[in-house]
Amino acid sequence: MRKPSRPGAARPESKSRYARGLDVLLSMSQEKMDLVTDRLAEVAPDFARMVVEFAFGDVFARPALDMHARELVAIAVLTARGDAIAPLRAHVSSATKLGLSREQIVEAMMQVSIYSGFPVVINALTACHDLLTTATDPDCAVCPAPGQSTEVGHL
Repeated sequence: MRKPSRPGAARPESKSRYARGLDVLLSMSQEKMDLVTDRLAEVAPDFARMVVEFAFGDVFARPALDMHARELVAIAVLTARGDAIAPLRAHVSSATKLGLSREQIVEAMMQVSIYSGFPVVINALTACHDLLTTATDPDCAVCPAPGQSTEVGHL
């Protein structure tokens, strides 16, 4: 006799975990998919497959949260870690491409300061400055002009 399915139980495999993970990655951004499937796979192909299958095919593909919520969670956690700049930048980039506003992303980062402190948030905001500003945004009073350096300490 089969046990009835319960919330959170594994769902039947209609697609392979890898194919489902690729779909999720592609929905986030082509760059993110290329980073995992090309750059990471060039160095560690088995690890790249595991990332696609588990992180994106299993976890990110779960139905309870939409992609906006998942990206905000990822951004908050990576901000709090303080040592994962490349993944943080990838998730901030994906979040903007999915339609999250600069204000929503910055607010998620600011919430982290309560639990992890100001330094990690300052570092995260600085590391993602170029992704969170644009000279073509009419509402951005502090955005750099095209070609202007976005490095800390440069005016």
